[in-house]
Amino acid sequence: MTHRARWAATSFTSLTALACLIIVAVVAIILGNIAIHGVDRLGLDFLTRSPEHGVTQGGIFPAIFGTVALVILMTIAVIPLGVATAVYMHEYAAKDSPLVWLVRLAIQNLAGVPAIVFGLFGVGFFIQFVGHGIDNILYGGELHYGKPAILWASLTMALLTLPTVVVATEEALRAVPQSYREVAYSLGATRWQMIRKVVLPQAVSGILTGGILAVSRGAGEVAPILFTGAAYLLPHLPTRLSDQFMELGYHVYVLATQSPDVEATKPILYSTVLVLLVLTFALNFTAVMIRSRIRRRLREGR
Repeated sequence: MTHRARWAATSFTSLTALACLIIVAVVAIILGNIAIHGVDRLGLDFLTRSPEHGVTQGGIFPAIFGTVALVILMTIAVIPLGVATAVYMHEYAAKDSPLVWLVRLAIQNLAGVPAIVFGLFGVGFFIQFVGHGIDNILYGGELHYGKPAILWASLTMALLTLPTVVVATEEALRAVPQSYREVAYSLGATRWQMIRKVVLPQAVSGILTGGILAVSRGAGEVAPILFTGAAYLLPHLPTRLSDQFMELGYHVYVLATQSPDVEATKPILYSTVLVLLVLTFALNFTAVMIRSRIRRRLREGR
């Protein structure tokens, strides 16, 4: 290696290391700033009480509950749909099928649509069309589902995260060796048996990775739920799918933009952001532990 080539390699290595260091430093500064300003207000009362006197006093338990419920409902909706879509495109449909091309194009377009557009779509389709349709059929026009609700917010968020799950699942299916499928066919398995017994167990780690990414995005997005279900102040918890709910991300938005006394709400704002980050990390950690356990069971052959 010449001196110039060695110098170029060293410079490139130093620049990439510096870029990584800058990213880590920025993240550490942001997290440290949030932790320093937010830890003082944290306590059992703050985590278990409802908001009082607008949003300047009390706790954030309804927002915590609503965020967890939203993520769970979103996951229940998006995982089966995303996995089924990826399985059909990769395992059933012909590679040159116009339908597959159209679905891939739709997924790519969905991934590039701004989040606020999903919120407007949720209002127009889920609330105005589906919700009012359910009310007209089942309740004689009485308003039950034709209004913002946690159900519509969850389905809107599921559409937002659908491309992530589909792409991750398809990549996981593509990583399964073709020889596994051929062996299953040679033993007399049908295509569905091959997919259920051979392909999906091997791809489950990648599928859960897509689910983890979906949870990460779903827990922090605000725009899709602005019009579809989030409430400014709702001290009681949602008990039905047609109820509105409080959410931590939306609560942060309200504290930052709608409070009449910014200085009074700033400690609550920092603490709420800290709780949102911890909750997101906890949800991700839970999903990672489930994925690790499944991987371990697969290696052990159980």
